[in-house]
Amino acid sequence: MGWTLTIIGLTVSLSLAVLANWRAGLPKEDIRPWAVPWRLVLIFSGFFFFLFVVNAVNLLGIETGPDQSPFSRF
Repeated sequence: MGWTLTIIGLTVSLSLAVLANWRAGLPKEDIRPWAVPWRLVLIFSGFFFFLFVVNAVNLLGIETGPDQSPFSRF
């Protein structure tokens, strides 16, 4: 996955997280449940944003993973 897809993924996931955060914070007018679970969308978009950040760090040449960690497998 190259830089183009990584930047697109970062942009989409961050935009979706901002939208979901805004929608989850709106007051409810009635007792019906939301059609879209915005807090769950916020959690998933934040998770995918983190994955794209890790991918961007890997594309910069910095190795990540359990074998590169100071707390690596013994």
